[in-house]
Amino acid sequence: MPEPLSAYVLAGGQSRRMGHDKALIPLAGRPLIAHALTTLRAAGLSPEIAGARSNLSIYAPVIPDPSPDLGPLSGICAALESSPAKFAVFLPVDLPLLPTSLIAYLIHHAKITSSAVTLPSICGVANTFPVVLDRSILPTLKSELAAARRGCMAAFHTATQTLAQPISIIPVEQLAQSGHATHPRGLPPALWFLNLNSPADLHRVGRHFPSQIA
Repeated sequence: MPEPLSAYVLAGGQSRRMGHDKALIPLAGRPLIAHALTTLRAAGLSPEIAGARSNLSIYAPVIPDPSPDLGPLSGICAALESSPAKFAVFLPVDLPLLPTSLIAYLIHHAKITSSAVTLPSICGVANTFPVVLDRSILPTLKSELAAARRGCMAAFHTATQTLAQPISIIPVEQLAQSGHATHPRGLPPALWFLNLNSPADLHRVGRHFPSQIA
């Protein structure tokens, strides 16, 4: 029997503003790819890496992206094609403050509701990632990619419209208030989605790790 869920770190970005591969940038003594994999492993998952600009195979198995310059949607399609699992969770490599409890809740919600797309919102705005996808939307995602429509959120909307169901959006603030998602260092939800696109972002996020506090 295939596993009911697969897990992937999206690590194929071009990292233009950072200047070099974000996946290998050290944060609190560990590369970002290690932080992302740890977040998924803490949820009881066996993650793989979807797309890679560097050799990341020492950290986890890598699913090659045949078209890495087409953005994360290409990596998502490659990952979904590689596994027969019904659901797949995707976490970008540049969100090191996301708590495992949020990932676990999104997975739980997707399974009990059979939602095709499950993602969080913060301050009333839906976030593209992390996301849990039903593999049944793969044909639509591939069609969007082939038509040069590379935006992930737009592709998710098209896929759910094709299936005649809405995207399942989970307000993170409600999860925090109810205790269903908490940060191990007590950080508020607004900080969970700080991503790393530049050296300034690295400094800002690094302040929230114990080893980075002066």
